[in-house]
Amino acid sequence: MDDRFNTIAGWALFAGIVGLGLTTVSSHYFSADKPHRPETMGYAIEGVEQEGEAGAEPPIATLLASADPAKGQATFAKCASCHTINQGGANGIGPNLHGVVGEAIGKGVGGFAFSDALKKVGGNWDFDKLNDWLKNPKAFAPGTKMTFAGLPKGEDRANVIAYLNAQGSNLPLPAAPAADAAAPAADTAAAPSEGAEAPAADAPAAEAGEAAAQ
Repeated sequence: MDDRFNTIAGWALFAGIVGLGLTTVSSHYFSADKPHRPETMGYAIEGVEQEGEAGAEPPIATLLASADPAKGQATFAKCASCHTINQGGANGIGPNLHGVVGEAIGKGVGGFAFSDALKKVGGNWDFDKLNDWLKNPKAFAPGTKMTFAGLPKGEDRANVIAYLNAQGSNLPLPAAPAADAAAPAADTAAAPSEGAEAPAADAPAAEAGEAAAQ
């Protein structure tokens, strides 16, 4: 009886150890704190459009042309627990963001202690850098203290940037690139070349006609 109990207890202990080990390994593998996204995002569901299937995302300049600061303010509510945005507002877990668009990156505005990872980026918070930062902070500045995962939708990022810009920065928005501006020019250039090739194709026949006349 004692031998059977010991055997059962041993197998139960072994199963518990295996389960604990698998849990630990899977938690590291599927960690949400990775700076990059997995190649395959979960399971594909039939009839649901996957990210990236609709084509490349428009440039941030194009998205900003139709951005809505009011919607950006609503999205910024997610950030209000860490950031203030009013002029002269106190720093919180993150820095005060009044007038942030155009400011130097990681320079300790208002005495905030930025991470060394962000200080190393250099430059100013222009529209492109803000877009990259809001999309994936950990990819933009690996090692940053920022725990926010990012905004995957370009429209949301454009709305937030437009809202930030309206809070003490008011920089002119970048000009949106002209859509397919080069396509008509290419078509126009192609037409004369096709027309120019036509006489060349008829040249042998013309030469044969002249030879017969002679």
